[in-house]
Amino acid sequence: MDPAGGCPHADNARLLAEGAVTDVVLPGGVPGAAVLGYEALKELLAHPEVAKGAAHFTALREGAIPDGWPLLTFATVPGMTTADGDDHRRLRTLVSKAFSARRVETLRPRVETLTAELLDGLEAAADGGGIADLRASFALPVPMGVICELLGVDTEHRDLLHHLSNQVVSTAIGPEEAMAANRAMTAALTAVVATRTEHPGDDLTSALIAARDEDGDRLSPQELIGTLLLMIIAGHETTLNLITNAVRALCAHRDQLHLVRSGKADWTDVVEETLRWDSPVSYFPFRYPTRDLALHGTLIPKGTPVLAGYSAAGRDTAAYGPDARLFDVTRPARTTGSTRHLSLGHGAHYCLGAPLARMEATIALEGLFTRFPELDLAVPEAELARHEGFVGNSVRELPVRLTG
Repeated sequence: MDPAGGCPHADNARLLAEGAVTDVVLPGGVPGAAVLGYEALKELLAHPEVAKGAAHFTALREGAIPDGWPLLTFATVPGMTTADGDDHRRLRTLVSKAFSARRVETLRPRVETLTAELLDGLEAAADGGGIADLRASFALPVPMGVICELLGVDTEHRDLLHHLSNQVVSTAIGPEEAMAANRAMTAALTAVVATRTEHPGDDLTSALIAARDEDGDRLSPQELIGTLLLMIIAGHETTLNLITNAVRALCAHRDQLHLVRSGKADWTDVVEETLRWDSPVSYFPFRYPTRDLALHGTLIPKGTPVLAGYSAAGRDTAAYGPDARLFDVTRPARTTGSTRHLSLGHGAHYCLGAPLARMEATIALEGLFTRFPELDLAVPEAELARHEGFVGNSVRELPVRLTG
């Protein structure tokens, strides 16, 4: 795997032509596997003999993974993404109410207000030529503002947490930088916990602190920090990429934008097709077979770290037909049925924040193109610098021209 990342789709197509599962070499020469095919990935994500806990990671257990390994946080952070069975259910239950469809719907007025405010700011942020960085000025503060309000994170922490999130998920970072980023993230989240402990409010962090204090068996201090880290990163990085990728897709496919404006598709269709066509996450670490596992003709040895190849599965022609590489907002069976995309997961670890991410992106995109109907990229797509690393899938900046 190229630690620097880049656009994954050409490599995905080449690998998919060879098979649904492939051996890979992770940073540092660590052997692993990647599951790229739609049906193979769906099976992996719900397989009863595939675990998330780092105790099943053979190389880590044997001491072959150094402290500064750039993917170590994904493997070891205490929380839902590294828990199995009863532990996973316990941790998921503690936060699930905050992300229920009903609870998310109560956030709709706040998301709409925040979107309108940011659109006003976007116009003000544009230079003399009407060009602004949509990613930094709009796509980022929508989900970051919402998740931080939900968690009770004060405004002064937000820029630092976004910066540290980028470092934590980067596969291109050096060992010393990786360890420093994790220490800084832990310190920042510890400060958030201290503030909410002293001044509890109607937020998820205060509720988690109360659960920890009422019954220490329900949530350890390490799990509290790990859960907040997961909520911060997953709660804004993926939606940031989703909004960014959707804008890029619509600017490159004006015919699809016209379908939405003419009522032949809606903004929900745009969100779902973007999730399939250009998944916000390319390869997500890790799952581990608890025995030697034969998956779609490939043997994955017990304890191998396996990447979930969401961006590849979304364009698998075996699942979506010969036009899988086309961006089509009228594509059937996007949210239900056998070919529902897997970009928000599948099985027990299905993304808790899916309803919130969908709502944020839908409101943001409708508001953006309603306010700026002629919005377009200010530079050619090929000149946009890609996200560093092979986990996140997007571009670093998105300069747009707000008016024609």
